[in-house]
Amino acid sequence: QVQLVESGGGLVQPGGSLRLSCTGSGIIFGIYNLGWYRQAPGKQRELVARITRGGSTNIADSMKGRFTISKDNAKNSVYLQMNSLKPEDTALYYCNAEYRSFGDYWGQGTQVAVSA
Repeated sequence: QVQLVESGGGLVQPGGSLRLSCTGSGIIFGIYNLGWYRQAPGKQRELVARITRGGSTNIADSMKGRFTISKDNAKNSVYLQMNSLKPEDTALYYCNAEYRSFGDYWGQGTQVAVSA
């Protein structure tokens, strides 16, 4: 059974930083493209950052320069470093692993709240 478990969310002041982690079980992360998505109340889920099987990364425009995605295949983990956080970054952040017919898997999410 595949499970993706996110951690590292919490309440942080504007300008602060958080590092989200996602660890997979029953799945080999090295096979998959990995991503972080977020969903704020009343809004659609949106892509935050993605890292391919080969290690290429892309970050959503509104987060470029502030967020960084990385992975450690040996630890079956993917990370999202978030700096200079803004109130509009408040959302539920989800981890995703997908690759063709191998599957498309989601974690349960970790809440990030940015508020003074």
